[in-house]
Amino acid sequence: MVRRSRWAAGLAPEDVEHVLGSMQERQFARGACIARAGQQVEHWMGLVDGFAKMSVASQEGRISTLTGVSAGVWFGEGSLFKHEARRYDVFALRPTRIALMPRRTFEWLRGTSVPFNHYLQELLNARLSLFIGALAHERLLDTDARVANCLASLFNPDLYPDAPRFLEVGQVEIGLLANVSRQRVNVALRRFQALGLIRLEKRGLTVLDLGGLRGYQQGAVPLSLGG
Repeated sequence: MVRRSRWAAGLAPEDVEHVLGSMQERQFARGACIARAGQQVEHWMGLVDGFAKMSVASQEGRISTLTGVSAGVWFGEGSLFKHEARRYDVFALRPTRIALMPRRTFEWLRGTSVPFNHYLQELLNARLSLFIGALAHERLLDTDARVANCLASLFNPDLYPDAPRFLEVGQVEIGLLANVSRQRVNVALRRFQALGLIRLEKRGLTVLDLGGLRGYQQGAVPLSLGG
């Protein structure tokens, strides 16, 4: 995963080897907590394989999902920058493998690599755009359009550079990410399939028209922007 990551392409071979020598790896079962809100952050995390969600919880137990995390995604850099405790929980939605880069390696890359810093700027900008878009969709779009935009967001090239058109994701997982019920997800997915935007598969779905999902509007009429 490290060698495939966009930020590693700008490093000298010996620097990549130095990074690899400091990395750790952990595996988590479905439902396990990968990282807990309130914990001090000592690693930059990369999801090698599996699927996870970032979420926040109130004192009353209400939970809101922020975003999904799929293979190839690195996260947690904001807390490392600010030397603060993590503000969100990360839970595995299926068996998940995580790569851990120690803070000292992360800070060494920040201090020595211009390409690595450019990557971090692009990553933070993409994540900010994602959360602003999610807030707007929550307030302005109907349920089907929110599900469509949730699926489309999993193909953001800056956050998910290697995302395949087939998503091994269940309706419960999509509901958690879109903050809607599994039943409403089922209705929306069948409508998208009828419109030719996706094809439902045994273990997930295949996106046929990514532009159509991104441009999906209320009234079940997709505004296609191209695949």
